[in-house]
Amino acid sequence: MAQVLLRINGYAYPVGCEDGQEQHVQAMAAQIDERIARVKAMTGQSGEGRLLMLAALLMADELHDLHAELASARAGTGSSRDPARGRKLAQLADQAEGIAARLSPA
Repeated sequence: MAQVLLRINGYAYPVGCEDGQEQHVQAMAAQIDERIARVKAMTGQSGEGRLLMLAALLMADELHDLHAELASARAGTGSSRDPARGRKLAQLADQAEGIAARLSPA
């Protein structure tokens, strides 16, 4: 098992991950850090827990929208009935669910 040191909002978090997944985990941390920066720009500095919670809500909202768009694409009711787009959305949703499953505490 690999170890990576993630920097989010100026704090360091050591995290274990599967070998070969280090860059992927760091990329996810960078997305979290970017969302925290957006939250800070909107609301100002808050406590670390609050910033992480708000960043998680932003990401959950984006994931929710992707799931809704995927459901529409699968049902053929979306604005685009392009099958390739539906497959890509399905793939992205599956990847997001896999990531969430790997990161959630057992």
